[in-house]
Amino acid sequence: MAPSVRDNKDGSRFELDVGGEIAFANYRLTPSAVIITHTETPRPLRGRGIGSELVKGALELIRRDGRKVIAGCGFVVDYLDKHPEDADLVA
Repeated sequence: MAPSVRDNKDGSRFELDVGGEIAFANYRLTPSAVIITHTETPRPLRGRGIGSELVKGALELIRRDGRKVIAGCGFVVDYLDKHPEDADLVA
C-alpha cells in the first residue's frame, strides 16, 4: 500500500511519511482556502516524485474539505501549472 498524505492540524501541515522520513507542506487557513506556504522534502527523498505526491495528496484533502487552495510557494505553483485538472481548486 502506498503511503498517504495526512493533515497534521496541530502542526498546520500536510505530511507524507516515506522510509522513516517526512515530507511536509506548511499551510495557513482562511475561511474558504488553504494557503500552502512552504513545502519541504528531506534530501534522501528528493528526485523521486515525493514532493509531487505530497502536493497531490494535500489537494485531495483540500478538495474533500470543500476548500480552495492558494499557492504560496513556488513548488505548488509549478505543480498546479503542470496539472490543469486541479485548476478548479485554485482560489
